[in-house]
Amino acid sequence: MKIEKDRVVSFHYSVAEQGKESLETSEGREPLMILVGHGNIIPGLEKAMEGRQAGDKFSAEVSAAEAYGEVQPGMIQRVPKKYFKGSKLAPGMQVVLQTKFGPRPVTVQKVGMSVVDVDLNHPMAGKDLKFDIEIVDVREAQAEEIDHGHVHGDGGHQH
Repeated sequence: MKIEKDRVVSFHYSVAEQGKESLETSEGREPLMILVGHGNIIPGLEKAMEGRQAGDKFSAEVSAAEAYGEVQPGMIQRVPKKYFKGSKLAPGMQVVLQTKFGPRPVTVQKVGMSVVDVDLNHPMAGKDLKFDIEIVDVREAQAEEIDHGHVHGDGGHQH
């Protein structure tokens, strides 16, 4: 069964900035499961998977524009320190900030007495990435998964 919109794909991956060491891998864990065509992974990786099937192993180079976007200037924001719940902060640290739109990874720029300047650009913004992918399984999505826009059950979302 080929990968296309409204199919559930299980896959292992490792990702690196092009020309550098691996940053993250699913090796030793359960494969990642996504519902194709619903914005659950970066666009460039989803495009690279289209038409593949279980057992396929491949590499995909994804430009920053098709990954986490280019770095947007003017994305530095000053946040009261109380929102960091006692974390020891230092410039360059990446932390997850709870926002009214949900959790958001940010990079600490400057730590003051009562405020912290953070960069809201995704930590991988502006980076061209290389993925090594192994497709483990491809299945039809259930109607409820399509309605909700994500995978349910093992490796997916629980309500």
